[in-house]
Amino acid sequence: MARQDRAASAPEKVAHKVLNNNVVISIDASGQERVLMGRGLGFQLLPSDTIDPAKVEKTFVLDQGSDAAHARQLLASVPYPVIEAVTTAVDEAERTLGRSLGRRLPLAIIDHIQFVLERMQKGIRIPTTSMPELRVLHPQEFDAATAMARSVSVSLNTTLPDEEAVFLTMHLLNATRDEPNGTAALLFRRVQHVVTTVEGGLGVQLDTASPDYARFILHIQFLLQRLVAKSMLRGSDTSFFEFAKHSYPRSYAIAADVKSYVSAATGSDLTDEELLYVIVHVERLANQMADDSAT
Repeated sequence: MARQDRAASAPEKVAHKVLNNNVVISIDASGQERVLMGRGLGFQLLPSDTIDPAKVEKTFVLDQGSDAAHARQLLASVPYPVIEAVTTAVDEAERTLGRSLGRRLPLAIIDHIQFVLERMQKGIRIPTTSMPELRVLHPQEFDAATAMARSVSVSLNTTLPDEEAVFLTMHLLNATRDEPNGTAALLFRRVQHVVTTVEGGLGVQLDTASPDYARFILHIQFLLQRLVAKSMLRGSDTSFFEFAKHSYPRSYAIAADVKSYVSAATGSDLTDEELLYVIVHVERLANQMADDSAT
């Protein structure tokens, strides 16, 4: 479903079906089916009435097929204040990021937020982690998602759970990345699994605010990207790797676990050069945690 901001100024759109007082299905001059939204837009509107463009606040162009049916059902059932709050927040995010967020994002966010509100009314909260990796890997999307959650909360006079910034970030990543098959989200999950592996090996929870953590996250991201691009680091001198392997046995064991996971997840093995950098980063994190506990 594609979104447009305002209807054209000429009143050529004719009502096809009133979903509720605020949402109307119309057919434009070219036969394209659209969802028109505005407060009171459908009130006492007859199928043959001409719609006043000044009352149209948002226009969605419907795709053919099951997506269109789902869009009609969703927009007919979700309270208009929720639709209004979400579309306003999406508009703000588009301005912040400086790009379109795609055809399906508004619907996905409307559906998501309505589900969150229903859970909140029932006292149900889905536990999640803060996923601090998102702040490092996708700071622009994370900041935009945080602003979206804040905007929706203000518009609806409620307080969305803190974890909504995480869920909305994932929605934004799926909408703004050109990579196929959710590659951005897949990369993030793999980075997160590597972090979990390192934390398990060290027996600690990493300090997500530390510079060493940020460097580690970025290195793992670039490592995985190099793996996909088949441009891994390679060299003929193995002396540094052998030195690190024997000097930092715990960090090497953790790095070996990371290598096993990456191999199982991607079907490719890390080179010794890549593994060396993982060892170095893990050792730096271990030293940072030791220094913090000593102070």
